[in-house]
Amino acid sequence: MKRKQTNTQPDIKKNYIYRLIYELTLLAGPLITTPYISRVLGAEGIGDFSFTYSVTSYFMFFAALGIASYATREIAGVRDDRPAYSRLFWEIKLSGMIPGLVCLVLWAVFVMLNPVYRLLYLALTPYLLGTILDISWFYMGLERIKCTVVSGVIVRIIGFTLMFIMVRSREDVAVYCAINAVIILAANLGMWLFLPGYLTRVSIKDVPVSRHLKEMMVYFIPNIAMSIYLVLDKTLIGVITEDPYQNGYYEQADRIISVSKTFVFCVLGTVATARMSYLYANDRRDEIRSAISKSMDFIYFLGYGAVFGLLGVTHNLVPVFFGAGYEPVEELIWLMLPLILIVGISNCLESHYYVPAGKRAQSAGYIVAGAVLNFVMNICLIPLFGAKGAVIASIAAELLVSILFMINSDRCFTFDMIRRMSVKRVIAGTVMAAAVRFVGYLPINMVAALFIQVLSGVALYCLILFATGDELVRGFVKRVSG
Repeated sequence: MKRKQTNTQPDIKKNYIYRLIYELTLLAGPLITTPYISRVLGAEGIGDFSFTYSVTSYFMFFAALGIASYATREIAGVRDDRPAYSRLFWEIKLSGMIPGLVCLVLWAVFVMLNPVYRLLYLALTPYLLGTILDISWFYMGLERIKCTVVSGVIVRIIGFTLMFIMVRSREDVAVYCAINAVIILAANLGMWLFLPGYLTRVSIKDVPVSRHLKEMMVYFIPNIAMSIYLVLDKTLIGVITEDPYQNGYYEQADRIISVSKTFVFCVLGTVATARMSYLYANDRRDEIRSAISKSMDFIYFLGYGAVFGLLGVTHNLVPVFFGAGYEPVEELIWLMLPLILIVGISNCLESHYYVPAGKRAQSAGYIVAGAVLNFVMNICLIPLFGAKGAVIASIAAELLVSILFMINSDRCFTFDMIRRMSVKRVIAGTVMAAAVRFVGYLPINMVAALFIQVLSGVALYCLILFATGDELVRGFVKRVSG
């Protein structure tokens, strides 16, 4: 029985909740398994995974070819026309299979030519297959986030459970790689089960296979540039230092920062892209500017809380979470903290302005500039400072990109807005960080101290902002109480 087509407006709040559930599951699994995996595999094993996954990611980026960003925008523009988006789905998907299959062949050759990490690369192969079969962009374009959540959550719960059962020693790095990769493949396969309820019948033989490849390339360029930020630092750490421990420390610090990013902006950006594309398609400019302002205010509220919160708890967090032997991770986390706020700017403007407004090519130039700076600084700094050099390079590159995004966004977001959104939150965050750091030195169990730090820090931060008249906090309290 086919799903009845409706023209009901998707609820962005519900979509945010669905996406939050998905992202929390995506990161809650590692948060639950990391204390165990870190102790079983050690920093060296984690470093081997980090390095080989970073290399695998390049093939995944080429296989993806910018499809997700492009397709989300295209599907969103015709989401009220079921026959149109059904045909568009197959056009985009079949076009995307071409680079995917090419990358699969190149991957097979690459694995055969790399005997040292061949076993790990073979274990990571399902990542590439999952990328080729990914259709999450279709549901994002329709703003039907629930479908991706159901598929992703179930598979990840099963996968993370298997880690406790199957990863038992340092020699099980390949097993750990395989479980992570199969999770992605299974989750993406699961999304295909929902398609019959959304698509009308389309004659595949009449679908132009290559029509969208040119536009995908426009989105592909910034995706490859973005990979410089996401994985090249890990690759260069491994190649230059030849020290898996450096990769292991960097991977664990990056994991903590990634958790913070999820709460701060990743969910909002992913959900909002489709909605903003819809608003641009209907030329609703006032709503667009309002949405950008509200989103950035939300990002800075959570962002400063995350930055100052981690500043206060990291001293206890690292030994409790990762165990002994990860002491260098603490300093790396502190160095990475500015990224939470810096990347929040570029992420919001990318998803709220450049992509939905059809200015992806313009933003691509800024991202490429940042990628070049990141590469040059990595080459210069990693030999001198190891993983710390990679952090410094990332901060400099992300700062350049965010500034370029801001000054060319038609004043959708300005430095004056940053100032207004920051003053009270910096004060509240500073007080919170000092208070929770003091709690960490109390003569009590370290785990209990960390628990108290987190709860008291959140409460204190919100109370100070409420007392100082922060509009977002007071508005939230008013809605809840009213």
